[in-house]
Amino acid sequence: MADVGEDELSSRSESPEPGDRSSEDRSLLHQKLAIRELIDTEVSYLHTLRLCASDIRSHLHQLPPGDLDVLFSNIDDIIQVSSRFLHGLQETACREEEQADLIGNLFLEFHEEFEHIYKVYCTNYDQALQLVKAYRKEPELQKAIQGIIEAAVPQAGPSGLSFLLVIPLQRITKYPLLLQKILENTPTDARAHAVLQRAASALQDVNSNINEYKMRKEVALKYTKVEQLSLRERLARINTHTLSKKTTRLSQLLKQEAGLVPRTEDKEFDDLEERFQWVSLCVTELKSNVNAYMDNLEAFLCFRPHEWSLDIPGGPAEQYCGLARDLQLEAFLQFKQRLKGLVWDPLCSLARALVGPQNLIKKRLDKLLDFERVEEKLLDVGSVTYEEEAARHTYQALNSMLVAELPQFNQLVTQWLGQILCTFVVLQKDLADQVLRRAESSMALLPHYHVSEPDFRKLLEDTLGQNSSQLRFVKESFEKVLPPPTTQPLLPGSEYQLQSLLTRYGPGKLYQVTSDINGTGTLDLTLPRGQIVALLQNKDTKGNSSRWLVDTGGHRGYVPAGKLQLYRHIIPSEELRGQTGTHEDYWLPTPEPTQPSVPTVPTVTQVVAAYPFVARSPHELSLQAGQPVTILEAQDKKGNPEWSLVEANGQRGYVPSNFLARTPGPAPWGWSLPS
Repeated sequence: MADVGEDELSSRSESPEPGDRSSEDRSLLHQKLAIRELIDTEVSYLHTLRLCASDIRSHLHQLPPGDLDVLFSNIDDIIQVSSRFLHGLQETACREEEQADLIGNLFLEFHEEFEHIYKVYCTNYDQALQLVKAYRKEPELQKAIQGIIEAAVPQAGPSGLSFLLVIPLQRITKYPLLLQKILENTPTDARAHAVLQRAASALQDVNSNINEYKMRKEVALKYTKVEQLSLRERLARINTHTLSKKTTRLSQLLKQEAGLVPRTEDKEFDDLEERFQWVSLCVTELKSNVNAYMDNLEAFLCFRPHEWSLDIPGGPAEQYCGLARDLQLEAFLQFKQRLKGLVWDPLCSLARALVGPQNLIKKRLDKLLDFERVEEKLLDVGSVTYEEEAARHTYQALNSMLVAELPQFNQLVTQWLGQILCTFVVLQKDLADQVLRRAESSMALLPHYHVSEPDFRKLLEDTLGQNSSQLRFVKESFEKVLPPPTTQPLLPGSEYQLQSLLTRYGPGKLYQVTSDINGTGTLDLTLPRGQIVALLQNKDTKGNSSRWLVDTGGHRGYVPAGKLQLYRHIIPSEELRGQTGTHEDYWLPTPEPTQPSVPTVPTVTQVVAAYPFVARSPHELSLQAGQPVTILEAQDKKGNPEWSLVEANGQRGYVPSNFLARTPGPAPWGWSLPS
């Protein structure tokens, strides 16, 4: 009996208590219920997503495609990833003992994909809500949208689109809670406990990263907006707070330049910014070159020699006209359209895409100055205000986003730029092939059509060399018999300007403009034909000898050297010496030698208004075209020769000098007494 009692006692001590067994069974039951909840809710979630993509999105014909892209964002990617995730969850059901462990590993496998797809959706969510609010302001549109949603998802209720759009956000935030519920009902000594713990922590990090990414995008969106504001609107935005921030940043920058405070160095960002600036420069230069190419192409297409009648019936001329007409109407026109659509438009889009990052980089510098100032205060005082802490977070968000996304952006822009260049080359090749194909029949008539390419190249070089030698010989022969350049007539009233330039620079420095000059640069002059100028330097600041620095007597600037010739047609003027009462040698143009001619009506030279002029101030004088005037002074009070003081009909005033012209007029009839 004693032995039996001892055996029973030992068996009771080794077997678990009924309370402990029931507790383990209860935890296991709760774990299974939590797993079942995870799988069932995933099935329902995926079903709702598919309804949104198929039954709802496909029936919203009232909305433009751009709105649908914003509303449903990357829902197709979410459906694809969730389908694979659900399939993995359902496969764990056949292995109940290891199901919790398998689920933990499945979450660890998918957490990076979850973060990637839900980042995009959460970033577009706020913009989607703005569209929903806009739809509510249109009752008919809102009623149509609500009817489509209630037919597909009755449980959506009056919330409609808002109810559906928030579902993916709720799902990603619920994953850590479901994992935590499974973890709480898993024994700590079980193998699945550590796996579930890592999975729950990973999903919490996913949600934190999504929130951080969303905050960075909001900061970027705030500073990448380009507002077209007038000067009045910009001034209206200036307040004491803005001035205080600008002053503080300027003070911080001056301290860094003076070496009073250290500058924050970020080698990684500096390298990325340098790469970005290089890429931006490439895009800008390519856009400028393509624009010039298209302008030249447009100018080339303006010439249509085939539209003119050559009065040469048949033969090569008629064949050329047919080929030129065919190329003009089809080949070149098609090339121009393809060039604009495949090269120019993408290049303009690429240039616009650079504006946002450029603004962010500029704003980062401002925020860096704020960050450095706050860090100094934090070291000195130990605490900062709420606004200063927000400034720190703003800089950190901007810097982190730029460091994370600039490499990808630079790579994409480089690839895009390479594709545009390749497209441009392919278009050029296609055009050349098309022109050669269309001109094949005409090329067969050429005398050297069957010559090989190396032989033809040598023949072409020899021909060009011979023609160049002949042209050089003709040029040298022409220069030997070329008469000296004729002096252009002086502008009306420019004698005193010529006298001033002679006195200041001497006759060896005077040049005359041979044709009208239209200045295009900042320092270029616009001068009329016949203007006298003084040479200051026979090259510009870059050493270019084709641009000369000249003085007009009132302005200084650059003009093309090819449009100037040395002015030698000058003799001493006794008349001006008598008027001034000095014995200095003044120089004026000599009269052109006149050939003897038959007696005609005697003529004199008079100055008239070449164009009508309307006075804009009391100091100016209105003139009619052809009205005779008397020049009193060939410059204004400041010595500017572009204005002349004249008298007409008893009134005096200033008029533009280039509005005046010297014309011959008949001398009065009758007897004249000898002087």
